Amino acid sequence: MSEKEKMLRGEFYNSRDEELIKVYHKARNLLDIFNNCKSNEMVKRGKTLENLLGFKGKGVWIEKPFYCDYGENIYIGENTFINFNCTLLDCNKIKIGKNGLIGPNVQIYTASHPLDSYERVGNIENGGPYRTYANPVSIGDNVWIGGNSCILPGVTIGDNCVIGAGSVVTKSIPDNCVVAGNPCKVIKSIGGKND
Repeated sequence: MSEKEKMLRGEFYNSRDEELIKVYHKARNLLDIFNNCKSNEMVKRGKTLENLLGFKGKGVWIEKPFYCDYGENIYIGENTFINFNCTLLDCNKIKIGKNGLIGPNVQIYTASHPLDSYERVGNIENGGPYRTYANPVSIGDNVWIGGNSCILPGVTIGDNCVIGAGSVVTKSIPDNCVVAGNPCKVIKSIGGKND
């Protein structure tokens, strides 16, 4: 099994693997192009994102600067907007539904490490890097994530949710909720036409 396959299965993997480093460099080059595009270079920006991301739905708009690890593990549904300075660590799949609003400085992480320091760095003695694994993140349709929020590995956010600015999402959130805080908690359910 390749290191990339291990990574996508949520197993410990070597992040310095040759195949992963190639994907990393490809993503960095595309990010450099995207982040240096002029605002009116819409075709160039769009093509660059299509080459970077696993899927980019129609009407997706991403402000620069934008950062990610590999890009190819990011899937974004139609009409989703990602504001300035967002970071998506896509060591596993990040799926974002349609009609999303993602505020500035939002961070979405899939990568993690063992809590025990010996387990985390013990692999260095055997010539490998620190131990890393990654769990996917899934964000439903019509979700608004307020600025400076952080979504942690393995989290699923249901459809029609609002994540308050500055929230740290440590656990999955059901459909139709407003959540906020660190760690975030459900504030109320929503879903009526007048919410």
